[in-house]
Amino acid sequence: MAPPVAQLLFLQVVLGPALVENIRTQFAIKNFRNLHVDYPKVDYAKGFQGYCNGLMSYVRGRQESWYCPKIHYVLHAPWTVIWNFCKYSESFCENYNEYCTLTQDSIPLTICSLFKKQPPTSCRYNSTLTNQRIYLLCSEKYDGAPIDIIGLY
Repeated sequence: MAPPVAQLLFLQVVLGPALVENIRTQFAIKNFRNLHVDYPKVDYAKGFQGYCNGLMSYVRGRQESWYCPKIHYVLHAPWTVIWNFCKYSESFCENYNEYCTLTQDSIPLTICSLFKKQPPTSCRYNSTLTNQRIYLLCSEKYDGAPIDIIGLY
């Protein structure tokens, strides 16, 4: 009876952290896809008064937060196109402790920026549609997936 218990304990100690890390990575990838990829671009009801107001109410709901993010980037390209940018992430971004890459091509995106002068309980956003290269955090050096947007080029 001792060997199976010892084996189970060994598996929990050795494999446990790796499984937790894998779950965190999978969550980050799914979260990125849900919050930063909108393709094809959704049309929100007129009551939202603009694309970013509708999108950011969705984002805040997914994050389960009343906090109004100051800026949010949304990519309007197929997931496979975005995912391919993280196939070979040669750079390591020490500030984020993750691999990162600059996209080779410009990507259509919307920048949602919070209006400056408004009551603290109100979240109203400006929308800026543009095509730009972006800096992505990637889950791995090779064959990774995007997990965050860290800037525009």
